Amino acid sequence: MDSKLIAAVFGLTLLWGAPAQADTESKYLEDLYKHFHQNPELSLQEVETAKRMKAELEVAGFQVTSGIGGTGLVAIMKNGDGPTLMLRADMDALPLKEQTGLPYASSAKGVNQMGQEVSIMHACGHDIHMTSLVGTARNLARQKDKWSGTLMLIAQPAEEVGKGAKAMLADGLFERFAQPDFNIALHVNASLPAGVVGYTSGYALANVDSVDIKVHGIGGHGAYPHTTKDPVVLAAYIVTALQTLVSRELSPLDPAVVTVGSIHGGSKHNIISDNVHLQLTVRSYSDETRAKLLAGIERIAEGQAQAFGLPRDKWPEIEIKDEFTPSTYNNPALNQRVVSALSAALGDKQVIKMEPVMGGEDFGRYGRTSANIPGVIYWLGAVEPEKYEAAKKQGTSLPSLHSPFFAPNRVKTIETGVASMSAIALDLLASE
Repeated sequence: MDSKLIAAVFGLTLLWGAPAQADTESKYLEDLYKHFHQNPELSLQEVETAKRMKAELEVAGFQVTSGIGGTGLVAIMKNGDGPTLMLRADMDALPLKEQTGLPYASSAKGVNQMGQEVSIMHACGHDIHMTSLVGTARNLARQKDKWSGTLMLIAQPAEEVGKGAKAMLADGLFERFAQPDFNIALHVNASLPAGVVGYTSGYALANVDSVDIKVHGIGGHGAYPHTTKDPVVLAAYIVTALQTLVSRELSPLDPAVVTVGSIHGGSKHNIISDNVHLQLTVRSYSDETRAKLLAGIERIAEGQAQAFGLPRDKWPEIEIKDEFTPSTYNNPALNQRVVSALSAALGDKQVIKMEPVMGGEDFGRYGRTSANIPGVIYWLGAVEPEKYEAAKKQGTSLPSLHSPFFAPNRVKTIETGVASMSAIALDLLASE
Protein backbone atom coordinates (compact mmCIF):
# COMPACT_ATOMS: atom_id res chain seq x y z
CA MET A 1 0.00 0.00 0.00
CA ASP A 2 1.57 3.33 -1.03
CA SER A 3 1.99 6.30 1.29
CA LYS A 4 -0.93 8.19 -0.25
CA LEU A 5 -3.32 5.32 0.45
CA ILE A 6 -1.88 4.85 3.94
CA ALA A 7 -2.66 8.51 4.56
CA ALA A 8 -6.22 7.99 3.38
CA VAL A 9 -6.59 4.93 5.57
CA PHE A 10 -5.60 6.76 8.71
CA GLY A 11 -7.36 10.03 7.98
CA LEU A 12 -4.13 12.01 7.78
CA THR A 13 -3.39 14.89 5.40
CA LEU A 14 0.10 13.73 4.48
CA LEU A 15 2.15 14.55 1.43
CA TRP A 16 3.84 11.81 -0.53
CA GLY A 17 7.14 12.65 1.06
CA ALA A 18 5.88 12.91 4.65
CA PRO A 19 4.33 9.59 5.70
CA ALA A 20 5.82 9.57 9.19
CA GLN A 21 2.53 9.73 11.08
CA ALA A 22 0.99 7.02 8.93
CA ASP A 23 4.04 4.83 9.40
CA THR A 24 3.80 5.35 13.16
CA GLU A 25 0.14 4.31 13.16
CA SER A 26 0.88 1.28 11.00
CA LYS A 27 3.68 0.23 13.35
CA TYR A 28 1.36 0.68 16.35
CA LEU A 29 -1.20 -1.66 14.83
CA GLU A 30 1.45 -4.17 13.78
CA ASP A 31 2.70 -4.33 17.38
CA LEU A 32 -0.86 -4.73 18.62
CA TYR A 33 -1.38 -7.59 16.18
CA LYS A 34 1.77 -9.33 17.42
CA HIS A 35 0.53 -8.97 21.00
CA PHE A 36 -2.78 -10.63 20.14
CA HIS A 37 -1.01 -13.30 18.10
CA GLN A 38 1.40 -14.21 20.91
CA ASN A 39 -1.29 -14.21 23.59
CA PRO A 40 -4.22 -16.20 22.17
CA GLU A 41 -7.01 -17.47 24.40
CA LEU A 42 -9.49 -20.29 23.88
CA SER A 43 -13.21 -19.81 23.34
CA LEU A 44 -15.05 -18.62 26.47
CA GLN A 45 -11.69 -17.81 28.10
CA GLU A 46 -10.86 -14.50 26.35
CA VAL A 47 -10.31 -12.59 29.61
CA GLU A 48 -6.97 -10.88 28.93
CA THR A 49 -7.80 -10.33 25.27
CA ALA A 50 -11.01 -8.54 26.27
CA LYS A 51 -9.10 -6.38 28.75
CA ARG A 52 -6.68 -5.28 26.04
CA MET A 53 -9.50 -4.59 23.58
CA LYS A 54 -11.31 -2.53 26.21
CA ALA A 55 -8.20 -0.45 26.89
CA GLU A 56 -7.55 0.14 23.18
CA LEU A 57 -11.11 1.22 22.43
CA GLU A 58 -11.27 3.49 25.48
CA VAL A 59 -8.07 5.22 24.37
CA ALA A 60 -9.73 5.74 20.98
CA GLY A 61 -12.54 7.62 22.73
CA PHE A 62 -15.29 4.99 22.96
CA GLN A 63 -17.47 4.23 25.97
CA VAL A 64 -16.82 0.54 26.63
CA THR A 65 -18.88 -1.98 28.61
CA SER A 66 -17.35 -5.37 29.41
CA GLY A 67 -18.79 -8.74 30.38
CA ILE A 68 -21.49 -8.95 27.72
CA GLY A 69 -22.33 -12.58 27.04
CA GLY A 70 -19.30 -13.68 29.05
CA THR A 71 -16.11 -11.92 27.98
CA GLY A 72 -17.67 -9.86 25.18
CA LEU A 73 -17.58 -6.10 25.13
CA VAL A 74 -19.47 -3.26 23.46
CA ALA A 75 -17.90 0.10 22.57
CA ILE A 76 -20.14 3.06 21.72
CA MET A 77 -19.31 6.40 20.13
CA LYS A 78 -22.20 8.80 19.50
CA ASN A 79 -21.57 11.57 17.01
CA GLY A 80 -24.80 13.43 16.39
CA ASP A 81 -27.91 12.27 14.63
CA GLY A 82 -27.86 9.44 12.14
CA PRO A 83 -27.99 5.67 11.82
CA THR A 84 -26.33 3.14 14.10
CA LEU A 85 -23.63 0.95 12.58
CA MET A 86 -22.37 -2.21 14.27
CA LEU A 87 -18.84 -3.37 13.43
CA ARG A 88 -17.88 -6.75 14.85
CA ALA A 89 -14.63 -8.60 15.50
CA ASP A 90 -14.20 -11.98 17.21
CA MET A 91 -11.58 -12.69 19.86
CA ASP A 92 -11.10 -16.43 20.42
CA ALA A 93 -8.31 -18.67 19.14
CA LEU A 94 -7.97 -22.38 18.34
CA PRO A 95 -6.47 -25.36 20.23
CA LEU A 96 -3.60 -25.77 17.76
CA LYS A 97 0.20 -25.79 17.96
CA GLU A 98 1.63 -23.10 15.68
CA GLN A 99 4.21 -24.30 13.16
CA THR A 100 4.88 -21.16 11.13
CA GLY A 101 8.41 -20.67 12.49
CA LEU A 102 7.78 -16.92 12.81
CA PRO A 103 9.77 -15.03 15.47
CA TYR A 104 6.49 -13.93 17.05
CA ALA A 105 4.81 -17.35 16.81
CA SER A 106 2.49 -18.34 19.62
CA SER A 107 3.84 -20.67 22.29
CA ALA A 108 0.76 -20.24 24.46
CA LYS A 109 -0.93 -23.15 26.18
CA GLY A 110 -4.25 -23.44 27.95
CA VAL A 111 -6.76 -25.89 29.34
CA ASN A 112 -9.76 -26.77 27.20
CA GLN A 113 -13.28 -27.52 28.40
CA MET A 114 -12.38 -31.21 28.87
CA GLY A 115 -9.54 -30.31 31.24
CA GLN A 116 -6.80 -31.11 28.74
CA GLU A 117 -3.75 -28.91 28.25
CA VAL A 118 -3.53 -27.75 24.65
CA SER A 119 -1.45 -25.39 22.55
CA ILE A 120 -3.27 -22.28 21.31
CA MET A 121 -2.96 -20.35 18.04
CA HIS A 122 -4.82 -17.62 16.19
CA ALA A 123 -5.12 -19.82 13.11
CA CYS A 124 -8.39 -18.27 11.94
CA GLY A 125 -7.23 -14.66 11.82
CA HIS A 126 -9.14 -13.27 14.76
CA ASP A 127 -6.00 -11.38 15.75
CA ILE A 128 -6.23 -9.60 12.39
CA HIS A 129 -9.94 -8.96 12.96
CA MET A 130 -9.37 -7.34 16.36
CA THR A 131 -6.46 -5.24 15.14
CA SER A 132 -8.47 -4.04 12.14
CA LEU A 133 -11.36 -3.07 14.43
CA VAL A 134 -9.05 -1.10 16.72
CA GLY A 135 -7.45 0.61 13.72
CA THR A 136 -10.86 1.48 12.32
CA ALA A 137 -11.98 2.84 15.70
CA ARG A 138 -8.91 5.08 15.93
CA ASN A 139 -9.32 6.21 12.34
CA LEU A 140 -13.02 7.07 12.62
CA ALA A 141 -12.50 8.87 15.93
CA ARG A 142 -10.09 11.18 14.10
CA GLN A 143 -12.62 11.86 11.36
CA LYS A 144 -15.76 12.72 13.30
CA ASP A 145 -16.37 15.66 10.98
CA LYS A 146 -16.96 13.18 8.14
CA TRP A 147 -19.68 11.03 9.69
CA SER A 148 -22.78 11.34 11.82
CA GLY A 149 -24.61 8.74 13.89
CA THR A 150 -23.58 6.02 16.33
CA LEU A 151 -20.73 3.57 16.06
CA MET A 152 -21.27 0.33 17.96
CA LEU A 153 -18.16 -1.85 18.02
CA ILE A 154 -18.43 -5.46 19.18
CA ALA A 155 -15.58 -7.63 20.46
CA GLN A 156 -17.21 -11.06 20.51
CA PRO A 157 -16.12 -14.22 22.32
CA ALA A 158 -16.54 -17.86 21.33
CA GLU A 159 -17.05 -17.63 17.58
CA GLU A 160 -15.13 -20.86 17.03
CA VAL A 161 -17.66 -22.83 19.04
CA GLY A 162 -20.69 -20.96 17.70
CA LYS A 163 -21.73 -19.54 21.07
CA GLY A 164 -20.52 -15.95 21.23
CA ALA A 165 -23.10 -14.07 19.17
CA LYS A 166 -25.91 -16.06 20.79
CA ALA A 167 -24.60 -15.26 24.27
CA MET A 168 -24.24 -11.53 23.59
CA LEU A 169 -27.74 -11.31 22.12
CA ALA A 170 -29.16 -13.25 25.07
CA ASP A 171 -27.43 -10.77 27.39
CA GLY A 172 -29.46 -7.95 25.87
CA LEU A 173 -26.96 -6.61 23.34
CA PHE A 174 -29.50 -4.72 21.24
CA GLU A 175 -31.82 -3.85 24.13
CA ARG A 176 -29.16 -2.53 26.53
CA PHE A 177 -27.12 -0.56 24.02
CA ALA A 178 -28.57 0.15 20.59
CA GLN A 179 -30.32 -1.64 17.77
CA PRO A 180 -28.14 -1.22 14.71
CA ASP A 181 -29.39 -0.19 11.31
CA PHE A 182 -26.51 -2.14 9.71
CA ASN A 183 -24.20 -4.98 10.81
CA ILE A 184 -20.75 -5.30 9.21
CA ALA A 185 -17.87 -7.75 9.75
CA LEU A 186 -14.78 -8.87 7.89
CA HIS A 187 -13.02 -12.23 7.84
CA VAL A 188 -9.52 -13.03 6.64
CA ASN A 189 -9.26 -15.29 3.60
CA ALA A 190 -6.36 -17.67 3.06
CA SER A 191 -6.92 -17.89 -0.70
CA LEU A 192 -6.84 -14.17 -1.54
CA PRO A 193 -3.74 -11.96 -1.69
CA ALA A 194 -3.33 -9.21 0.88
CA GLY A 195 -4.64 -5.92 -0.46
CA VAL A 196 -7.68 -7.60 -2.04
CA VAL A 197 -11.17 -7.98 -0.59
CA GLY A 198 -13.91 -10.38 -1.67
CA TYR A 199 -17.69 -10.14 -1.51
CA THR A 200 -20.71 -12.43 -1.85
CA SER A 201 -24.33 -11.36 -2.21
CA GLY A 202 -27.05 -13.45 -0.56
CA TYR A 203 -26.03 -16.61 1.26
CA ALA A 204 -22.31 -16.38 2.04
CA LEU A 205 -21.76 -19.00 4.77
CA ALA A 206 -23.71 -22.05 5.83
CA ASN A 207 -25.87 -23.38 8.63
CA VAL A 208 -23.63 -25.71 10.62
CA ASP A 209 -24.90 -28.49 12.90
CA SER A 210 -22.96 -31.14 14.79
CA VAL A 211 -24.84 -34.42 15.21
CA ASP A 212 -23.88 -37.47 17.30
CA ILE A 213 -25.39 -40.88 16.58
CA LYS A 214 -25.02 -43.66 19.14
CA VAL A 215 -25.59 -46.90 17.26
CA HIS A 216 -26.52 -49.77 19.55
CA GLY A 217 -26.29 -53.50 18.89
CA ILE A 218 -26.13 -56.86 20.61
CA GLY A 219 -22.54 -57.93 21.04
CA GLY A 220 -20.93 -61.33 21.02
CA HIS A 221 -18.16 -63.52 19.61
CA GLY A 222 -16.90 -62.69 16.13
CA ALA A 223 -17.10 -66.39 15.20
CA TYR A 224 -20.85 -66.53 15.88
CA PRO A 225 -22.30 -63.40 14.24
CA HIS A 226 -25.73 -65.00 13.93
CA THR A 227 -26.13 -64.66 17.70
CA THR A 228 -25.54 -60.89 17.58
CA LYS A 229 -26.81 -57.69 16.04
CA ASP A 230 -23.62 -56.13 14.72
CA PRO A 231 -23.57 -52.32 15.24
CA VAL A 232 -20.50 -51.93 13.01
CA VAL A 233 -22.38 -53.29 10.01
CA LEU A 234 -25.44 -51.24 10.97
CA ALA A 235 -23.30 -48.10 11.23
CA ALA A 236 -21.86 -48.80 7.78
CA TYR A 237 -25.36 -49.00 6.32
CA ILE A 238 -26.31 -45.75 8.07
CA VAL A 239 -23.22 -43.93 6.75
CA THR A 240 -23.94 -45.07 3.21
CA ALA A 241 -27.65 -44.26 3.36
CA LEU A 242 -27.01 -40.78 4.76
CA GLN A 243 -25.37 -39.79 1.47
CA THR A 244 -28.72 -40.14 -0.28
CA LEU A 245 -30.08 -37.18 1.67
CA VAL A 246 -28.06 -34.82 -0.50
CA SER A 247 -27.90 -36.86 -3.70
CA ARG A 248 -31.53 -38.02 -3.87
CA GLU A 249 -33.72 -35.96 -1.54
CA LEU A 250 -32.56 -32.41 -2.28
CA SER A 251 -32.57 -30.46 -5.50
CA PRO A 252 -29.18 -30.53 -7.25
CA LEU A 253 -29.34 -26.71 -7.06
CA ASP A 254 -29.69 -26.74 -3.26
CA PRO A 255 -26.21 -26.92 -1.66
CA ALA A 256 -25.86 -29.21 1.35
CA VAL A 257 -23.25 -31.39 3.05
CA VAL A 258 -23.60 -34.42 5.32
CA THR A 259 -20.15 -35.59 6.41
CA VAL A 260 -19.44 -38.39 8.87
CA GLY A 261 -16.21 -37.12 10.33
CA SER A 262 -15.71 -39.74 13.01
CA ILE A 263 -16.68 -43.38 13.53
CA HIS A 264 -15.60 -45.41 16.55
CA GLY A 265 -16.66 -48.90 17.57
CA GLY A 266 -15.30 -52.19 18.76
CA SER A 267 -12.17 -53.13 20.66
CA LYS A 268 -10.76 -56.39 19.20
CA HIS A 269 -10.66 -58.48 16.01
CA ASN A 270 -12.94 -61.25 17.21
CA ILE A 271 -15.42 -59.32 19.34
CA ILE A 272 -18.64 -57.93 17.95
CA SER A 273 -19.24 -54.75 19.89
CA ASP A 274 -22.55 -53.54 21.25
CA ASN A 275 -22.12 -49.89 20.18
CA VAL A 276 -20.63 -47.53 17.60
CA HIS A 277 -20.36 -43.75 17.84
CA LEU A 278 -20.75 -41.54 14.75
CA GLN A 279 -20.04 -37.80 14.61
CA LEU A 280 -21.46 -35.74 11.75
CA THR A 281 -21.21 -32.22 10.43
CA VAL A 282 -24.35 -31.10 8.58
CA ARG A 283 -24.33 -27.96 6.43
CA SER A 284 -26.94 -26.07 4.43
CA TYR A 285 -28.03 -22.55 3.56
CA SER A 286 -31.80 -22.37 4.03
CA ASP A 287 -33.56 -23.28 7.26
CA GLU A 288 -35.93 -25.49 5.29
CA THR A 289 -33.05 -27.57 3.94
CA ARG A 290 -31.52 -27.78 7.40
CA ALA A 291 -34.77 -29.13 8.86
CA LYS A 292 -35.06 -31.69 6.08
CA LEU A 293 -31.50 -32.93 6.62
CA LEU A 294 -31.83 -33.26 10.39
CA ALA A 295 -35.15 -35.06 10.13
CA GLY A 296 -33.72 -37.32 7.43
CA ILE A 297 -30.75 -38.31 9.58
CA GLU A 298 -33.08 -39.51 12.34
CA ARG A 299 -35.37 -41.30 9.90
CA ILE A 300 -32.51 -43.11 8.16
CA ALA A 301 -30.74 -44.15 11.37
CA GLU A 302 -33.91 -45.51 12.94
CA GLY A 303 -35.08 -47.09 9.69
CA GLN A 304 -31.83 -48.99 9.23
CA ALA A 305 -31.97 -50.22 12.83
CA GLN A 306 -35.50 -51.45 12.28
CA ALA A 307 -34.44 -53.23 9.09
CA PHE A 308 -31.66 -54.95 11.06
CA GLY A 309 -34.25 -56.31 13.46
CA LEU A 310 -33.16 -54.38 16.52
CA PRO A 311 -35.78 -53.95 19.25
CA ARG A 312 -37.12 -50.40 19.63
CA ASP A 313 -35.21 -49.78 22.84
CA LYS A 314 -31.94 -50.35 20.97
CA TRP A 315 -32.58 -48.03 18.05
CA PRO A 316 -29.90 -45.34 17.54
CA GLU A 317 -29.82 -42.27 19.76
CA ILE A 318 -29.50 -39.04 17.75
CA GLU A 319 -28.23 -35.92 19.50
CA ILE A 320 -28.10 -32.55 17.74
CA LYS A 321 -25.37 -30.75 19.65
CA ASP A 322 -25.92 -27.29 21.10
CA GLU A 323 -23.36 -25.85 18.66
CA PHE A 324 -25.64 -24.67 15.85
CA THR A 325 -24.23 -21.83 13.76
CA PRO A 326 -26.84 -20.20 11.50
CA SER A 327 -26.13 -19.36 7.89
CA THR A 328 -24.95 -15.87 7.04
CA TYR A 329 -27.03 -13.99 4.50
CA ASN A 330 -25.51 -10.86 3.02
CA ASN A 331 -28.35 -8.43 2.36
CA PRO A 332 -28.12 -7.76 -1.41
CA ALA A 333 -28.93 -4.04 -1.24
CA LEU A 334 -26.48 -3.40 1.60
CA ASN A 335 -23.92 -5.63 -0.10
CA GLN A 336 -24.07 -3.48 -3.24
CA ARG A 337 -23.49 -0.37 -1.18
CA VAL A 338 -20.56 -2.03 0.58
CA VAL A 339 -19.04 -3.07 -2.76
CA SER A 340 -19.34 0.49 -4.07
CA ALA A 341 -17.59 1.88 -0.98
CA LEU A 342 -14.84 -0.73 -1.21
CA SER A 343 -14.28 -0.11 -4.92
CA ALA A 344 -14.04 3.65 -4.36
CA ALA A 345 -11.50 3.20 -1.57
CA LEU A 346 -9.37 0.34 -2.90
CA GLY A 347 -10.00 0.31 -6.65
CA ASP A 348 -12.21 -1.97 -8.73
CA LYS A 349 -9.45 -4.52 -9.35
CA GLN A 350 -8.97 -5.04 -5.62
CA VAL A 351 -12.63 -5.96 -5.03
CA ILE A 352 -13.52 -9.48 -6.20
CA LYS A 353 -16.82 -11.32 -6.39
CA MET A 354 -16.62 -14.70 -4.66
CA GLU A 355 -18.79 -17.81 -4.46
CA PRO A 356 -20.52 -18.72 -1.19
CA VAL A 357 -18.83 -21.34 0.99
CA MET A 358 -20.07 -24.11 3.27
CA GLY A 359 -18.00 -22.88 6.20
CA GLY A 360 -19.79 -21.41 9.20
CA GLU A 361 -19.65 -18.10 11.09
CA ASP A 362 -21.99 -16.98 13.86
CA PHE A 363 -22.06 -13.36 12.63
CA GLY A 364 -25.30 -14.30 10.85
CA ARG A 365 -27.12 -14.44 14.21
CA TYR A 366 -27.06 -10.66 14.54
CA GLY A 367 -29.37 -10.44 11.53
CA ARG A 368 -31.79 -13.09 12.78
CA THR A 369 -33.46 -11.10 15.52
CA SER A 370 -37.03 -9.86 15.10
CA ALA A 371 -35.65 -6.58 13.72
CA ASN A 372 -34.15 -8.45 10.73
CA ILE A 373 -31.16 -6.09 10.62
CA PRO A 374 -29.36 -6.12 7.24
CA GLY A 375 -25.78 -7.32 7.48
CA VAL A 376 -22.73 -8.07 5.36
CA ILE A 377 -19.56 -10.02 6.05
CA TYR A 378 -16.78 -9.70 3.49
CA TRP A 379 -13.46 -11.43 2.88
CA LEU A 380 -10.10 -9.83 3.62
CA GLY A 381 -7.19 -11.21 1.57
CA ALA A 382 -4.30 -12.26 3.81
CA VAL A 383 -1.73 -14.06 1.64
CA GLU A 384 1.67 -12.58 0.82
CA PRO A 385 1.08 -11.44 -2.80
CA GLU A 386 4.31 -13.02 -4.06
CA LYS A 387 3.44 -16.34 -2.41
CA TYR A 388 -0.05 -16.12 -3.85
CA GLU A 389 1.24 -15.61 -7.40
CA ALA A 390 3.83 -18.38 -7.01
CA ALA A 391 1.22 -20.86 -5.75
CA LYS A 392 -1.14 -19.88 -8.55
CA LYS A 393 1.57 -20.36 -11.18
CA GLN A 394 2.80 -23.67 -9.76
CA GLY A 395 -0.64 -25.05 -8.92
CA THR A 396 0.30 -25.62 -5.29
CA SER A 397 -1.90 -25.21 -2.21
CA LEU A 398 -1.59 -22.42 0.32
CA PRO A 399 -1.99 -23.00 4.09
CA SER A 400 -5.69 -22.73 4.88
CA LEU A 401 -7.42 -21.17 7.84
CA HIS A 402 -7.19 -23.45 10.88
CA SER A 403 -3.82 -24.67 9.61
CA PRO A 404 -0.82 -24.53 11.99
CA PHE A 405 1.09 -23.01 9.05
CA PHE A 406 -1.31 -20.12 8.39
CA ALA A 407 0.65 -16.85 8.53
CA PRO A 408 -1.02 -13.75 7.06
CA ASN A 409 0.89 -10.87 5.53
CA ARG A 410 0.23 -8.86 8.65
CA VAL A 411 1.01 -5.27 7.59
CA LYS A 412 -0.79 -5.17 4.24
CA THR A 413 -3.71 -7.23 5.56
CA ILE A 414 -4.25 -4.93 8.55
CA GLU A 415 -3.90 -1.78 6.42
CA THR A 416 -6.49 -3.13 3.99
CA GLY A 417 -8.74 -4.21 6.87
CA VAL A 418 -8.70 -0.70 8.33
CA ALA A 419 -9.07 0.94 4.91
CA SER A 420 -12.00 -1.24 3.90
CA MET A 421 -13.91 -1.11 7.17
CA SER A 422 -13.36 2.64 7.48
CA ALA A 423 -14.60 3.21 3.93
CA ILE A 424 -17.77 1.24 4.61
CA ALA A 425 -18.42 3.10 7.87
CA LEU A 426 -17.85 6.52 6.31
CA ASP A 427 -20.28 5.66 3.53
CA LEU A 428 -23.03 4.27 5.78
CA LEU A 429 -22.67 7.13 8.28
CA ALA A 430 -21.93 9.89 5.80
CA SER A 431 -22.77 13.39 7.03
CA GLU A 432 -25.46 15.15 5.02
